[in-house]
Amino acid sequence: MIKILFVCHGNICRSTMAESVMTYLVEKEGLADRFYINSAATSREEIGNGVHHGTVAKLKKEGIPVIPHRAVQMTLNDYEEYDYLIGMDTENIRNMQRISGGDPDEKIYKLLTFAGSGLDVADPWYTGDFEATYRDVLAGCKGLLECLKEEL
Repeated sequence: MIKILFVCHGNICRSTMAESVMTYLVEKEGLADRFYINSAATSREEIGNGVHHGTVAKLKKEGIPVIPHRAVQMTLNDYEEYDYLIGMDTENIRNMQRISGGDPDEKIYKLLTFAGSGLDVADPWYTGDFEATYRDVLAGCKGLLECLKEEL
């Protein structure tokens, strides 16, 4: 089983969107039993809060079920438990490396790397643009799934 943890700053917008999108994609491919997918934050600001209403609205519009979730913070134990820890932007990656002690097992990646880009997934908390975030998340998750199918 491949274990994936999507990570963003607050764990209410981008990482929860990626968790729901990736879950939807693996279910569509008939691979749900081969993956464990979750999400977390690098900060404590939103701990306990649910998925942002903008993320919920965009996923519903796209026909993607929203995975029920309450924000949690990434821990060193998460680093040890998951095979892939996927951050949304450069700041997330730096904080994930700090939490993990420098990523000694090289398991931390930026999501859009899997879409052939080094760009950040824009944070809709600041931009208000859940459409752009969804496009980036979908492209990154599709690329990640294609890459991981080679491991199965």
